[in-house]
Amino acid sequence: MASESGLYWCETAWLGSALATPHVLVQVEAGAITGVLSGVECPAKATRLAGLTLPGLANAHSHAFHRALRGRTQVGNGSFWTWREQMYGLCERLDPDSYFRLARAVYGEMAMAGITCVGEFHYLHHGAGGTPYADPNAMSAALVAAAEEAGLRITLLDACYLHGGIGQVLNAQQRRFSDGDALAWAVRASEAVEALSGPAVRVGAAIHSVRAVDPAGIEVVAEWAERHDAPLHAHVSEQPAENDRCIEVYGVTPTALLAERGVLRRQFTAVHATHLAGADIGLYGAAGSTICLCPTTERDLADGIGPAWALRDAGAHLALGTDSNAIVDMFEEARAVELDQRLASQVRGLHDSVSLLRAATVQGHASLGWPEAGRIEVGAPADLVSVRMDTVRTAGASAHTLLETAVFAAGAADVHHVVAGGRVVVSDGRHCSIDVAAELGAVIGELVEGFS
Repeated sequence: MASESGLYWCETAWLGSALATPHVLVQVEAGAITGVLSGVECPAKATRLAGLTLPGLANAHSHAFHRALRGRTQVGNGSFWTWREQMYGLCERLDPDSYFRLARAVYGEMAMAGITCVGEFHYLHHGAGGTPYADPNAMSAALVAAAEEAGLRITLLDACYLHGGIGQVLNAQQRRFSDGDALAWAVRASEAVEALSGPAVRVGAAIHSVRAVDPAGIEVVAEWAERHDAPLHAHVSEQPAENDRCIEVYGVTPTALLAERGVLRRQFTAVHATHLAGADIGLYGAAGSTICLCPTTERDLADGIGPAWALRDAGAHLALGTDSNAIVDMFEEARAVELDQRLASQVRGLHDSVSLLRAATVQGHASLGWPEAGRIEVGAPADLVSVRMDTVRTAGASAHTLLETAVFAAGAADVHHVVAGGRVVVSDGRHCSIDVAAELGAVIGELVEGFS
């Protein structure tokens, strides 16, 4: 479904400056923005978008299946490592059919939250015991089909996963993640590029972590990404134990190891980067890499607070992700970057609303290989996310505080209209083709029956 006239009139819109612009008319044709005019009255044929309209939000780091753990990992003490065991248990219950159903509902939830592009960090590749499906990319295909039905663009970040830890063999659950060696991963990833790429689909690469991929394998993945001009992501320094083991075995930090093996570049995104040395921060800045922060997951798993301000000031770019999908709310991810830094530094205002919106839009899209997206301008994909400014959370904002109100007070529930690639995906706060709540309830109920 699309606007019949191809015209959208925004009560106010963020066009990239420090203030929202009133009365913006956006013209759309063939899924792209072909005109942007400000200060005009609403034409009779235009779709009227109340409140504040933003570019589509980019969720730069997702593990869709983790959504089924929401509310089930909050009892008792523990850590990232105990949570991981519960996550492994869930993996055993998924196959291509159930993963499609779950991911479609999860991506529907993302669309309702204003997300128009998702980076799916995908490592659940194979069947029980690591046996490949008849189509070795069946799980990848399920994710791509789910995104299409939910109305999102997707960057499938195909993850290489070879070891159970540095110097450790894979355990029974981890065998589903592994292709055996990096060259076999590269063959399957290349097949995914050929089979799955399309106008709304791009395939990138991921090094799961230095825990799961040895230095020689890291080089193979990095070379594959460079050869395919593809984005490259990796989990980096999420936990101190990862740093300690990397230094013990390789004599350098995870970031330094990645740098030595040719990973750090502008198309590289380090996910989390929570526990960094000062030299690590400088390496990311010099390379112009992106850091994808996932604050709601990082606090949920007791990971810690990363040096976002220092990374940005060193020259790194920031993006945002919902990661474990314990919460799907990019406004919460954005403000958490600043609010968590306030707790750590006892200083306010290190990240303003514009820089946080850029992390949620243009910088997130760039990290996923869509540098043309995340802007309301001619030539960009027609991604428009309209946020109500008359709810109990947002009412009272002035023309000069719309952006701050959106970032620091609004939530996913305030999104009322979403256009993705010219297609109306959400209208009046409801997904246009999926009963998201019902589908989430049904598929998660089946997956977690008897699960502890």
